[in-house]
This record gives sequence, structure tokens and C-alpha cells, in this order.
Amino acid sequence: MTAAAYDAVAVQYADFVRPIWDGDPLDRAAWAAFADFVRGRGPVADLGCGPGHLTAHLRTLGLDAFGVDLSPAMVELARAAEPGMRFEVGSMADLDRPGSSLAGILSWYSMIHTPPAEVPGYFAEFTRTLAPGGHVLLGCFESGGAPVTEFDHKVTTAYCWPLDELAELAAAAGLVEVGRTYREPVEGERPLRQGRLFLRKP
Repeated sequence: MTAAAYDAVAVQYADFVRPIWDGDPLDRAAWAAFADFVRGRGPVADLGCGPGHLTAHLRTLGLDAFGVDLSPAMVELARAAEPGMRFEVGSMADLDRPGSSLAGILSWYSMIHTPPAEVPGYFAEFTRTLAPGGHVLLGCFESGGAPVTEFDHKVTTAYCWPLDELAELAAAAGLVEVGRTYREPVEGERPLRQGRLFLRKP
């Protein structure tokens, strides 16, 4: 189970990801672009927020951001690190939010452990909870055009996706692609290409 796997490594994971994700200028540019799309439009959910550092970064970009994670241990770390922010234990497949209530959703490597058959349900929930004109930024490991591929992640099984296929699944759920970017791995990361997909609810 993903939640239990991350509970078991929460502290080590938090220490590992902060210097990697905080330090890459291309990732910071993606977060800044996402912030420009949603700033001032309403609350923004960081789904799979982990230890909360990206949720806090979104707040510095002027967003009304809160975090949701399956792992109670991760949520506890996030609350301790950012006591003035809101973090909740929950599933991004079944958000405790009214319909059309979110201006934006950040799904930053939070769907990488989702079995492919379950991904359409996640996109459907994004569509349900986003307000018209709301945006999604999704970060993932990218398969280089190959079919979706399972790999042995350090925490639990994960998947590399072709962005074309993710965009098609998002479109079937009612989300349109705004743009996409790619980058190569940096030192300390898995030797896998990275993909970023920007989506919007019409």
C-alpha cells in the first residue's frame, strides 16, 4: 500500500527530495507558470504533497495553497514544518471538496504509483473539483514515447508514462492540454526523463 510505504520512509524521503526539487530552475519555472495561471482565482490543492515543501513554495508564489497526502506520517511532517498552512490526510481519487471549488491542482509525481487502470478515475476527480478555467500541473517520469512502463521505485512500484497517453486520458475526463515540457534527470535523480503536463478545465 502506497500510504504505508511512505509512512515507513517519511523522514528520509523528506530529507532526500528537498535539495533536489528546490534546486532545479526548470522545475521552478514550471511551478511559476502554474502559479501565473491560477493566482487570485481561488484555493489550490497540492495533491500528494508529501512533506509539504512544494505546498509552501506555492504559497510564496501568491497562491492559496493547501496539501493533501495519503500518508499520515507525511502530513505530520508537513504540519510541523509549516504550522500556518493546511494539510490533510486524504486520497486524490476521492477529494473531500465540493465540485468546481478549486482554482488549481498540483499533482507533482503523486500519480506515479497509480496503476494505469486507475488513472482515468483520478482525472475524473480533478475535473469534478476544478472550477471552470482551473488548471492542473502534473509532473511524472516520462517513458520517451514507449508504452507505460513499470519500474522499481525506492519506495514502492511506480510507472513511467508517455505524455501523449496521459493527455489523452485527461482529455477523456474533460481536461484540455495547455502545454508540456520535458527535462533530463539531474545529479541524484533516477536516470529517467521528466515530463510536465499543463491541463485546463474549459
